[in-house]
Amino acid sequence: MSTALLVVDMQKFFLSMTTTCLPNVLSLSSHFAAHNLPRIFTQHGHTKEELTPPYKNQLVRRWGPDGSIAKNTPGWELIPDIAKHANQEGCTLLGKNTYDAFINTDLDEILREKGIERVVVCGVMTDCCCDTSARSAFDRGYETWLVDDACGTATEKQHEAGLNGFGFAFGEVMHTKDVLKKLGGANAVWKKEKGLYPLGGTT
Repeated sequence: MSTALLVVDMQKFFLSMTTTCLPNVLSLSSHFAAHNLPRIFTQHGHTKEELTPPYKNQLVRRWGPDGSIAKNTPGWELIPDIAKHANQEGCTLLGKNTYDAFINTDLDEILREKGIERVVVCGVMTDCCCDTSARSAFDRGYETWLVDDACGTATEKQHEAGLNGFGFAFGEVMHTKDVLKKLGGANAVWKKEKGLYPLGGTT
């Protein structure tokens, strides 16, 4: 099954929430890169117009302009280690302005053009943009995995709430090591089926 990695909003604004998940996000990204699998990074931000009353964006209404991320500010920038990956050849960097990475973006079109059937979701915040985007992927017909130790949020309670809600009705909640293990075997089978390396190969 063709698989893409969706790395959600790993930006300086959320840096304090990434202490645990950052190494696992990088591990996932490195694995996808090594197997030439699509990686899509989102970057959340609002225009000056969206941050000026009357507020038309629901997130700005909810959090106010001071609690929202303005484009082209330090908090809007990707975490440096993530930026190195997002700027690699073959990666897609996608701007967004609401929780759902599919809303007001070309994400669905990008995935369908690449023939993607499964989306692996990681990043921040577990219970907001990650959960919402993962559910939206499910609703659009993609098998969806949410990677628990590659997601972060403000509190452990919020983290568990996001994972439990998604896992109950939408898709698998998995550890990074299990994702890598499953994808390793799946990639080998897929490559043989596509004739991407000689029968009997191992990578």
